[in-house]
Amino acid sequence: MYRSSSAFGAEGGSDSSFGLLLPATYDVLWSAVCFAVILIFFWRSVLPKMQKLLDERSAAIEGNIAKADEAQAKAEAALQEYTEQLASARAEAGEIRENARSDANKIIAAAKADATAEQERIVRNAKEQIKAEQQSAKIALRKEVGVLAIDLASRVVSESLSNDQKANAIVDDFLVDLEQGEMVAK
Repeated sequence: MYRSSSAFGAEGGSDSSFGLLLPATYDVLWSAVCFAVILIFFWRSVLPKMQKLLDERSAAIEGNIAKADEAQAKAEAALQEYTEQLASARAEAGEIRENARSDANKIIAAAKADATAEQERIVRNAKEQIKAEQQSAKIALRKEVGVLAIDLASRVVSESLSNDQKANAIVDDFLVDLEQGEMVAK
């Protein structure tokens, strides 16, 4: 199996120093056979399994990349939809504000119109009430002036005017004269 000691000895000269570095031929042959068996074993059983494992890993990575791309596309679509909804909500809020302003202006205008109408009604009622009070004051004043005129006339004439019809006629004549004097003075 091993070389004899003569091969390793000092006798061989140049061959012996080179022989130490090179293995024997049978060692090289058996090493090559073992290497070929191991290579065939790896080539037939281990490499296909490794290739299959690498293919599965590559498919999983590509699947994950596709899922990530899909998730990113969904996120971008959701962001776009959110942006559109936000813009729509802002536009709707602006419309609501404008509608509220126009409604407020309409309410203010209606309130002003109602207040003006109420003011005119109050003024009209006050004028009517003043006219009614003037009429009642004129009537009361006529009666009182009539009574005073009768008292004055009865004292002046020294006769009593007890007849109501006659007294009323005198009072009416006196008041007509009084009113005509007021009209001329105006």
